[in-house]
Amino acid sequence: MDQPMRMKNNGQISIVLNSQKRSSVKDTLRHDSVPQSLPQEHVALKEIEEELGSLVGMEEMKKMVKEIYAWIYVNKKRETMGLKAGKQALHMMFKGNPGTGKTTVARIIGKLFLKMNVLSKGHLIEAERADLVGEYIGHTAQKTRDLVKKALGGILFIDEAYSLGRGGEKDFGKEAIDTLVKHMEDKQHEFILILAGYSREMEHFLTLNPGLQSRFPLVFHFPDYSVDQLMEIGRRMLEEKEYLLSHDAERKIREHLHTAKNTLSPMAFSNGRYVRNVLEKSIRAQAMRLLMENCFDRHDLLTIRSNDLMFNRGSSE
Repeated sequence: MDQPMRMKNNGQISIVLNSQKRSSVKDTLRHDSVPQSLPQEHVALKEIEEELGSLVGMEEMKKMVKEIYAWIYVNKKRETMGLKAGKQALHMMFKGNPGTGKTTVARIIGKLFLKMNVLSKGHLIEAERADLVGEYIGHTAQKTRDLVKKALGGILFIDEAYSLGRGGEKDFGKEAIDTLVKHMEDKQHEFILILAGYSREMEHFLTLNPGLQSRFPLVFHFPDYSVDQLMEIGRRMLEEKEYLLSHDAERKIREHLHTAKNTLSPMAFSNGRYVRNVLEKSIRAQAMRLLMENCFDRHDLLTIRSNDLMFNRGSSE
């Protein structure tokens, strides 16, 4: 997309995360007009910004969180002055490949809305097709209602949501979609529904029920991470576990990531998740090497060497 955020003609706000381009944002707050320092009463926003700051990339997400915070906060001020304050539903759609931070962002949004009293609990209920779709008529609606009930006061996060529409007209997945649409309307201010999945599949999914698209005012796009961003994710993971890469290992893993991004399918190359799995396997390989070598000085315990790296080109993780 040419812009990190744009207003569609259906009323949705579309946001691109990790965008490498910068441009003016129309129909939204101008970022350059937002004060850099906030009063002490905005400590909730500051805490969430610090948590978002620990994530690699996500620059547009960080800006958008501040705008959502400002909109909710100003609406509350308008209410105290007796002015009209729109209470917009905050259901969201997250589009992107695996491992691009969708679940992590959903948890952070839950925390922010809890601190702002938008949600009473702020918890996250994760679900997939099997959690919603039943085996007989009426079973699906009941399972879906039960999930929504668990999510009240928090967020219901459904990953690979497009799978609900893959079975055709006679599949019970359509019943789950219809039940979700009804609850989004009836309980629109009691919970937030976030649907996540691949961009192309999610576009098709929206056509399965005429009431779906208009009920998601916020659409977030999560692009794949660059190799530099993936290397930074890996560095932070290793730093947290008190490991480091040798120079040769760093070169080798960077070369592998370049190749993997260009040759593997989105299912096989899962961005940050892919890097995490490579490093966890490599840490186990390093442990086996040190055991066999009977070498346990501090430098050896810290260092992952190139021959420790374990790449699985067929991994879907």
